[in-house]
Amino acid sequence: MAKHKTSFFERLTGAIRIDDIEDDFSEEDERQQQKEERHLRPQHVESTHKEEQVVQQQVEEMGELTIDMYENSKEIIIKSIVAGVRPEDLDISITREMVTITGKREGDRTVTTDDYFHQELYWGSFSRSILLPQEIDTDEVEAVEKHGLLIIKLPKLNKDRQTKVRVKSH
Repeated sequence: MAKHKTSFFERLTGAIRIDDIEDDFSEEDERQQQKEERHLRPQHVESTHKEEQVVQQQVEEMGELTIDMYENSKEIIIKSIVAGVRPEDLDISITREMVTITGKREGDRTVTTDDYFHQELYWGSFSRSILLPQEIDTDEVEAVEKHGLLIIKLPKLNKDRQTKVRVKSH
């Protein structure tokens, strides 16, 4: 099997291609193992297993967005490169504990795969869920994209802040 050059995206994310994984089994051993598994597994379980494989394949096909995350005294900042992604193709979902960024980068549909000399850029859907180190104020979040860099500013929730309430008499 010919070895391909690792793309920038693969080096950046640590992803590997399934074609690069060397099999420890011969094709005959693999066929025998699949045959044995079919006999041991009830039919409805096999159907569920196939559905799980389809879902897993869809997850594997979706790229994972790379990020930088840091904090200052007032906020948590997340930065990510989203060059080539239209703002309407980005979706940012935020809870007090997590940020999920999903999107899609459309490739040039006028070029066929056979016409490429090199194809290293990632095209397609991507997603990233980031667990935050502390709770944030979801009402004050700000997201800006400038020159292909997405910057999300997440104000920290100040749990020590106190508010005094006046008691009114009627």
